[in-house]
Amino acid sequence: MITDNLFHRILIDPIREDINKLLIVSGYATSAMAFHHLTELNNIGRTDIEIRLIIGMSSSEGISVSNHNGFMQIMNDFGGQFQCSYRIATPPTHSKMYLWLADDEPRVGFLGSANYTQTAFNERQQREALTECNNSDALAYFESMVDDSIYCNHPDSENLVQIFNDRAYRRMPRELVEVPPEETVPIFQPNFTTLESVTVSLLDRNGNIHNRGGLNWGQRNGREPNQAYIQLNPEVYRSDFFPIRSTHFTVLTDDNITLICTRAQKNTMGAAIETPQNNSLLGEYFRNRLGLANGVFINIEDLEHYGRTDVTFYKVDDENYYMDFSVH
Repeated sequence: MITDNLFHRILIDPIREDINKLLIVSGYATSAMAFHHLTELNNIGRTDIEIRLIIGMSSSEGISVSNHNGFMQIMNDFGGQFQCSYRIATPPTHSKMYLWLADDEPRVGFLGSANYTQTAFNERQQREALTECNNSDALAYFESMVDDSIYCNHPDSENLVQIFNDRAYRRMPRELVEVPPEETVPIFQPNFTTLESVTVSLLDRNGNIHNRGGLNWGQRNGREPNQAYIQLNPEVYRSDFFPIRSTHFTVLTDDNITLICTRAQKNTMGAAIETPQNNSLLGEYFRNRLGLANGVFINIEDLEHYGRTDVTFYKVDDENYYMDFSVH
C-alpha cells in the first residue's frame, strides 16, 4: 500500500520509455490538478503522454463552472495530451483508479482513495492510500465508463451535467431543477457571505501604477507587452490564503473567465500571482476589462475611469478561487 509521496509514486515514477497513456477514473477532479500534472510531465520532456480522465460523481453532483471552464481550456491548450469526460449515467462513480499504458497495453494500475486533486496528492493536506491492482481489470473498468460519459467540451455537456458556481454557491438538487428543453442547466448566483476574502491593490505601495511591474510587467524591451502579475502585500503573501508557490489553482472571475494561476517571486511563499502557462493572459484579461487595446501601457487613470484600483479574491477551497473586479 502506498501512502506517501503519492504524486510522484503514482503519477510520475511509473513512466518508462514505452509508456505513453494514463487512464483515470476519479470521483472528483480539479482542472488545477490536471494543469499541474501536465506541466510536470512536460517539464521532464514527456509531452507525448496522453491523459484520459473520467469524472465519476458528475452525474449526481455536477461540475463547478471554474473547473468546467478549466478542463475545456486545458483540452484546447494541451491539444491531444488531455481529454476530460463527465459521467452522465446513474449511479455515479466514487472510485479512484489510475492505469498506465504503453499504447493500448496496460502496464501498471492503482486503486484507492485519492481523487485527482492536488489536495488528495499532498499528504501535508490530506492522507490517502493507493495500491496496485490488476491491470486487465482496471482497463475493463475504465472502458465500461466510456459509453456513459461525455467530453467536457461536447456541445451537449452543459445540458447533461449540472454546472454550478463552485461549492460556495447556492445549489439546488438536480431533481428539483426544471430545465427547459434545449436549454442548459442554469448557473446559480454566488453567495460569498461566509467565504474568506482578501482585497489586493493593483497599485504599488505608494498608490501609483507600476511602470514595469504589476499590470505593466511586460512594458520593457524584450518582453511581450501584455505580461502581467498581481502583486500581493506582505500580509497576504505571508498568510495561507493562497496555496504555496508550487501549487496551481483555478480563478473564476466575476465575468465568468477561468484563469489557472500560481504564486511567483520571492521565496517559496510567492509574493505575486501569475498565469504560468502564459504570463500575458492576465495582462490581456485586465486590458480587455478596462476597454484597452492589447499591449498598451495601463495608466492609473484607466483604472480610475473604470471605477476601481483593486480586486477581491474569495477562497472557495485550496484549489478554487473567485476574483471580483466588478464595478457597481
